[in-house]
Amino acid sequence: MTGGFPSTNGLTLVQQLAQFAVAARNTVPVEVATSVRRRLLDVLGLCVAATDLDTSRAALAFVADQGGQPQAHAIGVGRVSAAWAAFGNGVLAHSLDYDDTHLPSILHPSASVVPAALAMAERTGAAGEQVVGAIAAGLEICVRTGMAGYDRDSNNSTFFEHGQHATSICGAVGSAAAAALLLPGADAKTVADAMGIAVSMASGVIEANRTGGTVKRLHCGWAAHSGVVAADLAHRGLTGPPTALEGRFGFYQAFLHGRFNASEISDGLGERWEVPLIFFKPYPANHFTHTAVDAAAALREKGIRPQDIASAHLAVATPTVRTIGEPLEVKQRPETGYQAQFSGPYAVAAGLIGGGGLAVGLEDYTDELARDPFRRELMAKITVGGDPECDAIYPHQFPAILTLRTTDGRELVEKVLANRGGSKRPLTDAELARKFRSNVGRVLPRASVDAAEEAALALGTATGRTVADLMSMFALTP
Repeated sequence: MTGGFPSTNGLTLVQQLAQFAVAARNTVPVEVATSVRRRLLDVLGLCVAATDLDTSRAALAFVADQGGQPQAHAIGVGRVSAAWAAFGNGVLAHSLDYDDTHLPSILHPSASVVPAALAMAERTGAAGEQVVGAIAAGLEICVRTGMAGYDRDSNNSTFFEHGQHATSICGAVGSAAAAALLLPGADAKTVADAMGIAVSMASGVIEANRTGGTVKRLHCGWAAHSGVVAADLAHRGLTGPPTALEGRFGFYQAFLHGRFNASEISDGLGERWEVPLIFFKPYPANHFTHTAVDAAAALREKGIRPQDIASAHLAVATPTVRTIGEPLEVKQRPETGYQAQFSGPYAVAAGLIGGGGLAVGLEDYTDELARDPFRRELMAKITVGGDPECDAIYPHQFPAILTLRTTDGRELVEKVLANRGGSKRPLTDAELARKFRSNVGRVLPRASVDAAEEAALALGTATGRTVADLMSMFALTP
């Protein structure tokens, strides 16, 4: 990958993205708009489900202390400033590790872009159709800036190699574009300036995935907050550098030492959309572990019981081992449900034991189960390592090959080479609705769940509600 100063018709990268975003604000392809509404439903369900976490209560208490004008709903708090509403809802959206994923960029775009857009739309009273268009543009920009940092030679994200969380770093830029589009009179220059300002606010380090710590749950909230703040400042006259992305001291130089592919941003922009290709998550855990759950669940369906296991090896793509398999002694003995979400051995144990949801659900990732002696005994038998067959597929999928040796001497192998929730194994509307109802039904009564689902899927249509009305249905104010 190389950097440089690419331009189209004399436009820099942020200028190209801004022109695309302004055009998309009022009209996007039908399949893109449908995908956006499904993601809106997904994110709002996740926000509600996450309110019961200790980290969520801490973050929302912090939001409540910030004061400011009551402009938008922070779920579980009430109306606060748009920037802090975006922060609170972004924290909630990403906290369960149940939010959507784009591959091969390996980032989670909706958890920052959707909260930023909703907060700004509620503040400005933007029409639902414009909100759908702004979310679509923000998601596309987030994904394309992430893809520019994907190294096709090594089949891995350069952000990831540097320990950076592309989700929040690129999410700040996409959130800024989405939020800026919803300000009154915003033009391409305002949108470009917002993205240029957000570049100086982008951040995120992913060491917590490996060894613990809950700071990652803040990342999408901070990206959404940064996006709203950047858009507001651009609207008030502050400016960003026109070469904010590709410049000698710009985004890709600062984060990736100048190693990026600008064509991933500009090629087919406005013609070829990545938004409908973003994977929905069927399980509330790090996406690298999902095929491990599926492989274990498939063996369970064939009659294998946890007590039948003498030893097991989970083979995955080599770059994912450090996230879900190292340090192995930590991954075999997670202390919390959050740590279990990043554990390959726990994913296998959960799939073998079985649970709720589509194979496992939120109830299968609790602190108590993470420390359960039966599960720990099983996890102690499970190792994790890289595999050439998985390497050849990654990061377009996160494959897994599970090899079990049973107490009676058999060797069983189960391969799952494609993730659920993507184009090869898509979630149906019914499955996505079941996920939403399971998440929201923990808090809201059935009648409210049905109404909220209908309202989210109708945003921007003739029967759609305003964003303020929609958010009030999810407010959960004390």
